[in-house]
Amino acid sequence: MFLWNYTKPIGASRWQAASLVTANAYGKGTWLAGRLREWTRAYILDWEDLPLNIYGTWNSSILEDEDFKGELLLHLQGIGKYVKSMDIIDYVKRPEVLAQLKLKKPISLATAQRWMKHVGYRWSKTPTGQFVDGHERSDVVAYRQLVFLPVWAELLLRTRIYGTDLEGNEYQALPMTTRRVVIWNHDESTYYANDRRKIRWVHNSETAIPYAKGEGASLMVADMVSPDYGWLQSPDGKERARVLFKAGKARDGYFTTQNIINQASNAMDILQRHFPDEEHVMVFDNATTHLKRADDALSARKMPNNWGESGRPTNWGVEVNVVDENGKPVHEPSGEIKKKKVKMCDATFADGSPQSLYYPEGHQLAGVFKGMAVILNERGHADVSKVRAECPKFQCEKGVDCCCCRRMLYNEPDFVNVKSLLEIACEARGFRAIFFPKFHCELNFIEQCWGYSKRLYREFPVSSKEADLERNVLAALESVPLDAIRRFSTRSLRFMDAYRRGLDGKQAVWASRRYRGHRVLPETIMSELETAGLT
Repeated sequence: MFLWNYTKPIGASRWQAASLVTANAYGKGTWLAGRLREWTRAYILDWEDLPLNIYGTWNSSILEDEDFKGELLLHLQGIGKYVKSMDIIDYVKRPEVLAQLKLKKPISLATAQRWMKHVGYRWSKTPTGQFVDGHERSDVVAYRQLVFLPVWAELLLRTRIYGTDLEGNEYQALPMTTRRVVIWNHDESTYYANDRRKIRWVHNSETAIPYAKGEGASLMVADMVSPDYGWLQSPDGKERARVLFKAGKARDGYFTTQNIINQASNAMDILQRHFPDEEHVMVFDNATTHLKRADDALSARKMPNNWGESGRPTNWGVEVNVVDENGKPVHEPSGEIKKKKVKMCDATFADGSPQSLYYPEGHQLAGVFKGMAVILNERGHADVSKVRAECPKFQCEKGVDCCCCRRMLYNEPDFVNVKSLLEIACEARGFRAIFFPKFHCELNFIEQCWGYSKRLYREFPVSSKEADLERNVLAALESVPLDAIRRFSTRSLRFMDAYRRGLDGKQAVWASRRYRGHRVLPETIMSELETAGLT
């Protein structure tokens, strides 16, 4: 081509110009033009001296050997999740590996980094999924399998269950004579003014701009939702169970048990007025504010032993906060919360009759706390005086129920079945309150409703004004469609079904993914499922 350009009558006939035209035709520059002139001079002197085309003569990648690639990947996986490029270099340095690869020296760091990508690794954040911390703790498993799931299975027999199609059609048809159960899931979530999308398409002309430090103003939302009606509200939308709370010491304070009870009371008012023909069940997270018991409720945790028999003038009682007429704690001049002691409520014998924990009127120790030993003696336990009050640090030996007085009282039915203030408030109104197992946020589908609304919230313009924060939060919550709520609910039911079949936390996550269309499970999970006969 170069000689043709040089000898043609029309065009650039000069030697150097012809070489540049030829090089440009192949998308190259002056380097190729110079090489063309060099090759052509050699060819003119010797017609047998043609430039050698090296296409196809270079070495292939070592990783094209599938056996070695598999060995390398197995080695990296054996190191753990914090693998690095230097691990490949150290592996190739081994004499047997150098001999296998026919190399005289180890590979470079740049080559190791390319090999990392070739075997499937990428430098990125660790992928995260559903957390399962605490799922398999013995007490959590016992509550989940023996208490929560049987109650839930009984409720599902009388609830509407929706499909996963776009319309969220009901696929469990209940007889018209059945009084339907509506399950309302409760939870709280916090929205922040500066919470915005972090990843987007950025044009290369954009430059860094200053941004607000910190999360900004916050707004906590506490609400209830069901797959039947969505967010808990009256049909006309004028009454809502939703509570907006500005948490913080210098703001509205902190969401307490009384706030939860007030919200539940408002929700029950709405349900009784507008949905009286259905049975409503409220489900709460297993949080301390939800499980708080009355101040004088039965508890053996701080009870003394044989206090009354000692004849001490001072008496034991439950220490509680002193509150004003508005229910807020009263503070001492030093700033500490003022305390007072009250008597613990009566216990209950096995036959249902009350058992006072304090000596009655007419006794020489009238009004004095009896002590754990006397309380156990009255319940029919013999030789309790020889049992110590408490094991060291209350770390009792597993499987032993009579090691100390405190453990014996802990196992008494009336001490075990003490109801929370929230349960008492709901049952007094004819409603049922139950609690999810600890650490099982995947069972509460309202978490996905929060996520849906926050994705929408992050699309609003940035503003540090609390009025804009509240308006945007409410708009995002109202934008969560009912069909999405029903799909979220159905997915939580799949988790419950997985736990009902005996799967642990990680297996339940994989089972839920399989329900959603992911047909392939890791071999270890598959083998466990096959062993349990759950495939």
